Amino acid sequence: QEILPEKHPHIAGSLNNLAALYQSQGRYAEAEPLLRQALAINQEILPEKHPLVANSLNNLAYLYESQGRYAEAEPLFRQALAMFQEILPEKHPDIAGSLENLAFLYQAKGDKTSAIKYLTQSTDIQETNLDTNLTVGSERQKQEYMATISGTIDRSISLHTQAAPNNPEAIRLALTTILRRKGRILDAVTDNLKLIRQNITPENQQLLDELANTRTQLAALIFNKPANLTTEEYQNQVANLKGKADRQEAELASRSNEFRIASQPVTIEAIQKLIPTDTALVEIISYYPFNPKAKSGEEWGKPHYAAYILHSTGEPKWVDLGEAESINQTVKEFRTSLQRQDLLIKKIARSLDEKVMKPIRPLLGNTKTILLSPDSQLNLIPFAALIDENNQYLVENYSINYLTTGRDLIRLQNRGESKDNPLLMADVDFNKSGASLANNSPSQISNSPTQPTQIANRRSSEIDGLQFNPLPGTKIEAEAIATLLKNVTLLTGTQATENALKQIKSPQILHIATHGFFLTDLELVASANLNEDRGLGVVPRFDNPKNLSPNQTENPLLRSGIVLAGSNKRQSGDEDGVLTALETTYLRLYGTKLVVLSACETGVGDAENGEGVYGLRRALVIAGAESQLMSLWSVSDEGTKDLMVKYYTRLLKNEGRSEALRQVQLEMLKDKKYQHPYFWSAFIPSGAWSGMGN
Repeated sequence: QEILPEKHPHIAGSLNNLAALYQSQGRYAEAEPLLRQALAINQEILPEKHPLVANSLNNLAYLYESQGRYAEAEPLFRQALAMFQEILPEKHPDIAGSLENLAFLYQAKGDKTSAIKYLTQSTDIQETNLDTNLTVGSERQKQEYMATISGTIDRSISLHTQAAPNNPEAIRLALTTILRRKGRILDAVTDNLKLIRQNITPENQQLLDELANTRTQLAALIFNKPANLTTEEYQNQVANLKGKADRQEAELASRSNEFRIASQPVTIEAIQKLIPTDTALVEIISYYPFNPKAKSGEEWGKPHYAAYILHSTGEPKWVDLGEAESINQTVKEFRTSLQRQDLLIKKIARSLDEKVMKPIRPLLGNTKTILLSPDSQLNLIPFAALIDENNQYLVENYSINYLTTGRDLIRLQNRGESKDNPLLMADVDFNKSGASLANNSPSQISNSPTQPTQIANRRSSEIDGLQFNPLPGTKIEAEAIATLLKNVTLLTGTQATENALKQIKSPQILHIATHGFFLTDLELVASANLNEDRGLGVVPRFDNPKNLSPNQTENPLLRSGIVLAGSNKRQSGDEDGVLTALETTYLRLYGTKLVVLSACETGVGDAENGEGVYGLRRALVIAGAESQLMSLWSVSDEGTKDLMVKYYTRLLKNEGRSEALRQVQLEMLKDKKYQHPYFWSAFIPSGAWSGMGN
């Protein structure tokens, strides 16, 4: 106020900020005159129709809405919307925000029809902008942009579940928003790489190789800090590599735009056409209930789970599953009980089924085949091992295949062709590595020397200092599978290297039997060192229920992976023998029909709400694999070998990839040796579920 003219936009902005503080504290009487003063300044010094004037109108209207003064708020919201629509492009984010403001005013007033109408218009605009913004920038930058609008999915679900539970249009709006937003970043990253690989040029191949190399250097640095570096030097090296990778990834995304064809927003009808007639899509979503009538700062409730069920015909159905905290606690108990081979597992499995699947079952009708898209912590459990009210495991009555989102059904229509024979890796020598042969046959098995002082009988992720024991059962497993498959390449011992895996070109099947790991608390070394303008969209004008504070652990794609030859000594040619999920994203798997990671906890990662599991499961989808079979906990060496041999035997009869696993699980359930779900339910199938033909 001392250095600026009495009436200046910056002064109006400061008044708005102070008013927002008072409003968040419930000091409405003090906030109102400040907002009125800010509005008066903007109206006097700016053109009659200006974005800052419209923002001031919105702010004052929001204050009135917070006090329940709806009759005063409505004309201001409408005036702001009309101004935005006149002076801004048709699909501008501020128009979407203004429409959203009106939607929740009408929800608060009890006018459900108008609320649904305006929120639908808002989400349609956001969808257009999302499609544009997610085609540029690195994955980290995409996540930051997505965070600016992530509250909309919670508001759409809340409008349905809290205000209009029986309104068909509200149900359709909620499910449409879920289908469009859930797993969206995964799709964007996958599409970028796929377009580049399908339209490869020498220049693009060079950039792709450079990015893969940068991420390899980053992974090696994270897991093997050079002894001669100070902490500051180490952090700077990590930050610089992350920044370099971000810039390279952003450049690849930019180049992929040359080949991109504008896509139409996903609709419920488009998904329904791809659901088989005897199948149900079950979308489970974790959301924060939103109450527009609550005081400022108290609008968001505790997170809930909801499920939406969609068949090939008919209207979607839904059920609210209740507060997430209770369900997540039971998930934790269930996983612990499974891994301990607890004899009381059925009691806990029944308790979790009561909370999650029992409310869903009546909405399935006679359907026995489920395409299941879980969310948050429910990504980390095998639903097949839940117990129903008849004391039966769900595997006994249902065939369950996992998806990141129902939108996967669209992606799975576009399948590539395999370019190479099946590849098996097993009986890894974790202490040594050697030159990998290009065309090993099953008879050219390299029997690696082992140090059997502590032979583990689990493919364990409990990695003290990332040191691993031999897995003798994997040799028997691989040899048995190799005799079933034609023209198979089998790499064992010192030949099962990280470098060999990075050289593959779309093998029909990729089967790796080794140790897997997921580190829950690998401390963040340093953030990316980027100074450029990220330019990925507007700053959010609405509060967000998610915790967006900086993450203090490393990227989950750096915290999960598998280990190969030479990993114990961090020396495998010019690699370190530790293949992280981040490096896995650059494997050439477009056209690979099936990836089996016969290891422990390969399917586990950070369960990000709405984005699936950030770990190897996510990495393999990005790399292009059509389907995956992965584990959720440390598995039995011998039990896994038996399961895998039976699984491949059924695949060769052209049984579906999911149904083949289910039939093996049913066999094991009848075997006293393996009837505990610890043995048969650790592996879950995701992606394409049909047979693989020849």
